Amino acid sequence: MTIDRARRSAVPPTDGGGSGGDDYSVAFTLAYPDANAHSARDWARAVFEGSPAALRPVLIVGWRLGLRLRLGPLRSPTHVLGWQVTEDEPGRIVLTAPSPLVEASNAALVEASAVTWVTRVRYRRAAGRLLWKAAAPVHERTLPLLLTRAGRALAAPRDSGD
Repeated sequence: MTIDRARRSAVPPTDGGGSGGDDYSVAFTLAYPDANAHSARDWARAVFEGSPAALRPVLIVGWRLGLRLRLGPLRSPTHVLGWQVTEDEPGRIVLTAPSPLVEASNAALVEASAVTWVTRVRYRRAAGRLLWKAAAPVHERTLPLLLTRAGRALAAPRDSGD
């Protein structure tokens, strides 16, 4: 299966990840035949936990030290690379991580032929606005690459061990 690249898309009005008063929101969509053959949780894990091994520590350090996100366990049924699973329904998962500077959420929305990743940020303090202003361009370049990589990984044939 050929997987195209994830592209920036319109932010859905309701994805469970925000209350509508967000200071920043962005969405990326990956066209993917039979996207709903994988759960939203599978997609979230593939995006964050399936990121390149060399990039994962950079993400974690940026989240913890840069944005001061209070991540949970990196490997846990209730967390995805430290982000708490706050909603998990068919076709949708919402991940949150608290911080004194920002309220941040990521949502994976899975439909029949596409998956959309939505990031929402609300500033709690002026320092949060400044930090996110620096982080947003990196996020907007990295997230579509991670979503595309996740799609390719999920499309790859699995070794059955036979």
